[in-house]
Amino acid sequence: MFELLSLAPPFAAGLVLGAIFFGGLWWTVRRGLGAAQPALWFFGGLLLRMGVAGFVAARLAVHRLTRATPSRQGQEINSAS
Repeated sequence: MFELLSLAPPFAAGLVLGAIFFGGLWWTVRRGLGAAQPALWFFGGLLLRMGVAGFVAARLAVHRLTRATPSRQGQEINSAS
């Protein structure tokens, strides 16, 4: 039961990111097909969607790389006093 509850936040985040990505793709295609310069819409939509995905990936990477381990936290506390 608790395993399912621990999967709820990643599942919700995946739903939100998927909705943003595919909703943005749908919006880009709809706007691009009727535009005078569709290449600008498709390229701009691609950059925006990849920018959102890159921001999320970079945020996760920085969070994991800068997270203090329990053993390092104890050393930092002892060296500060």
